[in-house]
Amino acid sequence: MAQSRDPEQQALAQYPVAGHTFEVKDKGARNFPYILEDGAFRIQLSRGGKVPVAYVKVSAAFLAHVGPQEAEKRLYAVLVEFCKLDSPAQISRIDAFADFVWAGPFDWDRSAWITRASGIDSYSESGTFTGWVVGRGGVMLGRLYYKSLQALKTGQDYLLGLWREAGRNAEEPVWRLEFQIKRDVLAQMGLGSLRNTLANLGGLWTYATTEWLRLAIPQEADKTRSRWPIHPLWGCLAEIDWQADGGPLTRSFELTQAPQDAKLFSMYLAALIGYMAKRQIHDLYQAQEAMTTELVAYYSDKAYYEGISFDQYIDERVALKVRQYGSGTNNPTILDKLDEDATRAAAEAYRKASRGG
Repeated sequence: MAQSRDPEQQALAQYPVAGHTFEVKDKGARNFPYILEDGAFRIQLSRGGKVPVAYVKVSAAFLAHVGPQEAEKRLYAVLVEFCKLDSPAQISRIDAFADFVWAGPFDWDRSAWITRASGIDSYSESGTFTGWVVGRGGVMLGRLYYKSLQALKTGQDYLLGLWREAGRNAEEPVWRLEFQIKRDVLAQMGLGSLRNTLANLGGLWTYATTEWLRLAIPQEADKTRSRWPIHPLWGCLAEIDWQADGGPLTRSFELTQAPQDAKLFSMYLAALIGYMAKRQIHDLYQAQEAMTTELVAYYSDKAYYEGISFDQYIDERVALKVRQYGSGTNNPTILDKLDEDATRAAAEAYRKASRGG
């Protein structure tokens, strides 16, 4: 259905399971021919063999709502519907981070970074310094960046509430120190399962902030960089207690991939204002009515050339968005059909077994 050229068939490419309504993607990835996605998980399923049966990315927003242990529990509830799970999930990457407020500068001299990585890059945007990236392309990556600016640009509104609960004043800029640690490093440290990795977060953070990367205060009189004193900000960040509470979780979360209302309103208002300026209309409600009239006429012609009515044209596109967002199920009988398919497959497997293969 996902690969069909018919929009009505595409809209039905959904898979409801364990409280989730996944969009079924029309293309897979290498070794993983099937991909399901909603606001919580992106699940790549394989046919088994030498590759994991599933490779899963968990959304940051979902983790901020339930935490990693609960996310793993809910993921298992989904995966058992597809395959037999006879071993714990293995962590392929972990992003450990700390958000903080700091009034000092961030555009230090590049030599202030003492690291085992080879690459050190700094970034700015419209004259504003936005952060550092260390170790791009390696098995570890360090980022120190202007998180509140990025959150506003990417629509991560849930972070604003978390920072407010943690005591941040609305006008204070929030920065994030983050380490992306991949499987190669975790395996070297004997870590694989989520339980073991979470139990050793303190050790991972200490390794990242004392051995792999440090921020120092350059000393012109001393050419031995390892003796340079640690920057006071870095000293505070390196001493974070990972055994303590990691902070509040968000109180609500939607499994859909639909954009925030604020984004939809912004898009609509931008289009409406553009129409008003072009048509020299200064009354909002008059402009809405006129724009809707012209819109219907324009897309009625497009629908006519596709051999359908305007209402069908709109219904198809709404259904496609419902599938993409996971905001509903376009085919209410799909669960019954999935049950029928499973029963039929089980019966066929039994008949083959009873005939000796």
